[in-house]
Amino acid sequence: MRARLAVAVSGTQVELREVKLSAKPAEMLSASPKGTVPVLVLPDGTVIDESLDVMRWALALNDPEHWLKCTDDALIARNDGPFKHDLDRYKYPERHGSDAMAHRTSGLAFLHELDTRLAGQGQLCGATRGLTDMAIMPFVRQFAAVDPAWFAGQPLPHLQRWLAGHLASDLFAAVMAKFAPWKPGDAQVLFPT
Repeated sequence: MRARLAVAVSGTQVELREVKLSAKPAEMLSASPKGTVPVLVLPDGTVIDESLDVMRWALALNDPEHWLKCTDDALIARNDGPFKHDLDRYKYPERHGSDAMAHRTSGLAFLHELDTRLAGQGQLCGATRGLTDMAIMPFVRQFAAVDPAWFAGQPLPHLQRWLAGHLASDLFAAVMAKFAPWKPGDAQVLFPT
């Protein structure tokens, strides 16, 4: 999702190949044997297969909202490291053999830090959305969706407002459009449309 957010805001058109991770196309695995999404194959054959790297690639081409100026690499690293670790174990305890509630509590500590940061400004790096917001928001969304009633009851007013604002945005609606899984021979689907 975060790669799509940056691609969409940059206005950089790419060929979209939606995949089901339970049925990964051979073409995807050939491009990136690790078998995760996103996978961006550039015209020269270069492969970018990390979402944050796709974000930076798209914004380097065109950054109309100046997202790259609103970047906190340390906060993104904490999101992508410890918070993502907790999120995965809270969301999928059976897969990880984990104590979901312990990981929810640990993840909540990070959310409180975000809430405190948002209390003094509209977004994570200032008054306008930027790379940090769009890199972190999809993971906060996933965390909130595990138990929406519980999340709504937490004293996180600034974070809840921030998340709701992003989820209600035209940009989010554009990247959440549903596409049929790609198969060899399918017509090209361009994104953003």
